[in-house]
Amino acid sequence: MQQLLEQIQPGLLAMQLKPLQERLKKILATQQLNDPGATTRIRILTMLSRQPALRYFQSAASAVLQRKRLDIVYHSRGRDQQTERTVSPQRLTHYRDNWYLDAWCHKREALRSFTVERIAACQMLDCAARDITDSELNAHFASSYGIFAGQAKYIAVLRFTAERARWVADEQWHPQQQGQFLLDGSYELRVPYANETELVMDILKHGAAVEVIAPEALRQTILQNLQQAQENYLPERKKE
Repeated sequence: MQQLLEQIQPGLLAMQLKPLQERLKKILATQQLNDPGATTRIRILTMLSRQPALRYFQSAASAVLQRKRLDIVYHSRGRDQQTERTVSPQRLTHYRDNWYLDAWCHKREALRSFTVERIAACQMLDCAARDITDSELNAHFASSYGIFAGQAKYIAVLRFTAERARWVADEQWHPQQQGQFLLDGSYELRVPYANETELVMDILKHGAAVEVIAPEALRQTILQNLQQAQENYLPERKKE
């Protein structure tokens, strides 16, 4: 708990959380676990995380809790474009060690998810945020795969080798996934998705231990990625 309080968002409510940290120390002491070096014996590693600009995180968090609108300047990595928007914050989401602001975008008139550290400027408005019901938020942000929102349109059918199945069978890729062991010991996983971007990355990290059975469009995307990766290792490419 001590490490999580320090790492999950450095600087967020630091003064307010200090009494809680002191209380945790006292609990450890009563359990005779107050070894000064105890915190170094438990490690919480955050890999590939990005460090958001704290001042914008504070503004986003305040707007979420105070139910106020935000004027933001946002830079999209995918499009490499910067836009100005007024948003009604709904939730802050901590996903894969990174923070996202789920909000109603008044420019697009739709729900959007914004990466917190890509907010280039931020100002809270003296205007009430538009409230979206939990059921609407869950339907939009939780039905698809990963951080990409929207209603799931496809079902990915993935087949993992018997060896890799020892790990994958215990993993949750999606709350509505379906999995089963096949007669040869391999494992078939069915995952709903709308946007294939993040799913493709998760499939590729398993290399030859997984095969995409369906849909055909996803199978072709994986095949193209593997072929392009192979080209990086061709002798002719190295000579160039």
